[in-house]
Order: sequence, then structure tokens, then C-alpha cells
Amino acid sequence: MTPSTNDREANVVLRALEFRRDRGEWIVGTQGGEQIVALPEIGMAAVRLLAAGHTVEETRRSLRADTGRDVDVRAFAERLAAAGLVASIGDRRFAAEAPAVSFPRLRPHHVRWIMSPVLQGFVLLVPVVALLTALSRPWALPAWGELLWTEYGTFTVLVQSTVAVCLIALHEMAHLMTARAAGVSGRIRLGTRLQFLVAQTEVSGIWLKSRRERLTVYLSGLALDGVIWSGCVMARCFGVNWVLIPVVAMTLVTALANQCLVFMRTDLYFVIQDLTGCRNLYADAGHYLRHVAARLFRRHPKHPLRVLPAAERRFLKAYALGTVMGTVICVFIGFRILIDVTWPLFHRSLANLVDGADPWIQVDALATAVILAGLQVLWARLWWNRHADRVRRVVHSIRTRLCGG
Repeated sequence: MTPSTNDREANVVLRALEFRRDRGEWIVGTQGGEQIVALPEIGMAAVRLLAAGHTVEETRRSLRADTGRDVDVRAFAERLAAAGLVASIGDRRFAAEAPAVSFPRLRPHHVRWIMSPVLQGFVLLVPVVALLTALSRPWALPAWGELLWTEYGTFTVLVQSTVAVCLIALHEMAHLMTARAAGVSGRIRLGTRLQFLVAQTEVSGIWLKSRRERLTVYLSGLALDGVIWSGCVMARCFGVNWVLIPVVAMTLVTALANQCLVFMRTDLYFVIQDLTGCRNLYADAGHYLRHVAARLFRRHPKHPLRVLPAAERRFLKAYALGTVMGTVICVFIGFRILIDVTWPLFHRSLANLVDGADPWIQVDALATAVILAGLQVLWARLWWNRHADRVRRVVHSIRTRLCGG
């Protein structure tokens, strides 16, 4: 919609905004909205005046009287509208899409108990007790070799995959439930990070909550993983020898190791980002790396980190270096696994499927081929859903340059 000259006398109806103070600015947004903005003090003052029913012109005059600055409140309101924070400006209405929510019938009052400090203290204590108990009985700690608990390879893979899917579902539900307890909707979806298929819970609205609530949501999945791992270890300590206990425990150990890959925006990434005070660690590191690449090609763009505090700049540069190194290593390992393991296994399965004399070998080969092909297709589909627009822009840019040349 095009702004009209009457907008200066119009009222601005804001959506149900939430906000918190952060480093001299205000973080402002709506639950379920796509954008969260950082406003200076004068911007927050304008928001309060508009929310109180002042017109655009009245807000402008009030700000000028209080601060001596002449603020273009109409343009400010338009930017808020573009961020999805405004319901209407005068007669103009701005539609808002209903956010996608997982388990919409799960209400905050259903899971408010999750935010209890007593429960959280207990959850933190359980892994400590289990680890101390296991140290006195080291034989109770599962070993990697116990993952190979049956001689049937396909059955082993299927069972371990089922266990992994169940544990991932519980992990993501922990994020969703703690977010819902904090008043954030959230949704669970599949995605990709480098060559990995991942499940992730989108809870961008948690950025509007207190630090305690944010960290609780970020760490809730790991906390539940720790409780389950502790249960497995304690069960072994007391003589329970069910064959799937080590499968569950070692799957959780692998998941914890993956969480340390913070360059892929894992749960620990968000914890580090919050504790260091960085607003968007991954994006800022990306801007810095593009700046470095531009300088290598003898271009001199504006330094993207110049406005940030010195300590944050140093941390971002270190994180950017770690991101490059970690990405290169992960992609290299993924490529080697694809060439040395996945493709030979797929090729062997196809050969056994065509030429195998034993029906059981053919069934095993078919199951293996379907699983491998299905995972690759799913990864490709999810990757394309995420990066399709960027790929199209790059292709269009290349075509434009070629045609122009």
C-alpha cells in the first residue's frame, strides 16, 4: 500500500508487541512474527506514544519537544509496518499471516511447571549423580562396540535409526514445551545444516523474553538428553542389561558431540550467542567473511563490524575463522563418506538386488538401497526448499552479467 499525505494525522495501531531492553536499545517484536527489531531509545519512545493513541504528527511534535530532534514518524511507522509490527495506519490495514505452530492445543498453562526452578535444579543434578555413580562402576558406562548388538546389519541400522528418531523427537519436544511455557508458540520442522539432516524447533519469539527463559529453552533439549542418558547409566549400574540401553546412551553421546559443532547453529550456538551478547552471530560472521573475500578481490566495502564493540568484533572474527575451518572439515568428511561409504554401499546393494541368489540378501539389499536413496532425496528436497530463492538470484545474476558482456 502507498502512504498518503493524510497519514500524518492518522493513528497507528500496533500489534501486540513485546519488548525488552538490551545494551542501550530495545528489542521489539510480536509472538509469531517473522521479524524482531532493535530500536534506540527515541524509537521506543515513539512506539510508546503511538501505542498510547497519539497520531503520527502528535508523536513527532512530542518527540521534538522532549529530545529536540525532528523524527520522521511516518517513515518510522512504515518501517514498523514492513516488519509486521503494525496492524493499521489510518485507513490502511496490514494483513498478518497466522504463524505455523506445532501442537497448537498445547497451551502455556499446560506446561508452566517446566519453568519451576526446583524441577530445573533436579534435571541438572541427575546427570551429575549418574556420572559420579558410574565413575565408581566404570563397567556401567556403555561402549561403542555395544551398538553392534546383532549380526543382522539392516536390522541394526533400522533399530538404531528408530531410536535416534525417537530421541530427536523428545529433544525437540523439550524445546517446544519450554518455549510454550514461556509464552512462545514455536514449531518443529525438518531442515539441513551442511550435509546433515536435522530437526529443529523455531522459537524466534524467545528473543523477546528474559535471559533465564531464553537459556532454559536453548538448553532444554540437552537437559532432557542428559536425564535419559543418566537413566541408562543408572539402570546399568543396578544390573539392568537390556540390549537397547547402550544403543540409547551412545546415540545421546553422539548427539552431544554434534551439539559442539556450533558453526552449524546448534543449541550450544544459541547459548554462546546469548552469553556473548551477539545479536546474530552467524549472520555477522557471514558478513565479515564476505567482506574479507571482497578485499581479496581488491574491493574495499564498508567494514560490517565497525559499529560493534571491540570485544564483540574479536569474538566474531574468531567465530568466523572457526566457521570456515569447521565447514571445510565437515564438508570434506561428508564428501569422503559419500564417496567411500555411501556410494559403494549403494552400488553393492544394487548388485546384490540384481544378482543375489539368497532372498534374504536381496531383502537386505533392497532395504539398504531404499534407506540410502530416501535419505539423499529428502536432504536434497529440504536443501532446495531453503536455498531455492538464493540459487535463483545467483543464476539470474550470472545470466545478466553474461548477457551484458
